[in-house]
Amino acid sequence: MGRIYKFLFSLAKLIIDSENKNYRTLKLLNFILFPFTILYGLITDVRNFLYNTGIYETTSVERVTINVGNITVGGTGKTPHVEYLIRLLSSHFQLATLSRGYGRKTKGFLMADDKAVAEEIGDEPLQFYRKFRGNLIVTVGEKRVEALRKLIAQKPETEVVLLDDAFQHRPLKPDLNILLVDFNRPIYKDYPFPAGRLREKRHGAKRADIIIVTKCPLKLDSKGREEVKNGLKFYINPESPVFFTSFAYDSPKSESGKIFTDDVLLLSGIANPEPFEQYAKEHFNVHEHLIFGDHHFFNENDVKQINTSFAAIKSAQKCILTTEKDMMRLKSVNGIDKDLLFFLPIKTFFLNEEGEKFDELILKFLNKHPLLKV
Repeated sequence: MGRIYKFLFSLAKLIIDSENKNYRTLKLLNFILFPFTILYGLITDVRNFLYNTGIYETTSVERVTINVGNITVGGTGKTPHVEYLIRLLSSHFQLATLSRGYGRKTKGFLMADDKAVAEEIGDEPLQFYRKFRGNLIVTVGEKRVEALRKLIAQKPETEVVLLDDAFQHRPLKPDLNILLVDFNRPIYKDYPFPAGRLREKRHGAKRADIIIVTKCPLKLDSKGREEVKNGLKFYINPESPVFFTSFAYDSPKSESGKIFTDDVLLLSGIANPEPFEQYAKEHFNVHEHLIFGDHHFFNENDVKQINTSFAAIKSAQKCILTTEKDMMRLKSVNGIDKDLLFFLPIKTFFLNEEGEKFDELILKFLNKHPLLKV
């Protein structure tokens, strides 16, 4: 089953890579690969059945766990939502994060420290550590149950663990499951990969305790929200609340302290670079956008391409603008002038003034949890 999963996942990547290229090619690939989508859907159904019926074991640990995940391949905004929870909870509880560390060049359990680099722990965990060090324990481990036990053994004071992208990691049973759904590609209009971008069938969303529809337009009205809820209601638990969020970019930041200039070379290696590019073009003078794959580690040829494109910009005051996640990987790349690097921080926020309702829901759940009662 594992080999079939990997084969179908590689086909899914082919679909995703083609999305920004030729529409006719994409439609042809979807048609050709749809039988594999049926097969993959059956495989995930069988797997979920084995866990749901107890044939395959699920484990809980002696710490409260909150998962933030999705059933969609590609970016739904997990990182800014995990950061939202970190800001909410770090002053109330001894908090830790556990990620798989996607894209890292190491294996096993690791705990971030001041010497950590993206190649060792992954770009997103490094971002958590750099932003919240002192208030947060950051760990990675592909085997989540084993990693949690090691975390507890090394940091027994930990009270709450935020699980980054563990919705399909069925061996571990989180205490609270938060599912993110992309407004621009809702699960009720999508299919399992490789023809679609779902990691499992739509009804897998029933495992979620809370649904957050992400990347919503700022002017989404009550009618628009109801349309989304009506589309979701066939696939989610009717008792699970549905929230809507959007995101906002902050002003460009630099670790060198240099002053930002509007003439920029745009550089990104994320799942969906379109919103980043759109915002940059609306606010800055973008000369070129170099797009790399998600979690891409930059090599010598990439550096040459970046420097060549940067040199072609005919402006005395220019810089390289990237995402915060990409900045984590660019830190350790030789051959790029770090004084020229700027990144755009991003934050998520709730629409319709429902942030307080969400915060109260999370804090109430935790304060009533038996493991956290004094």
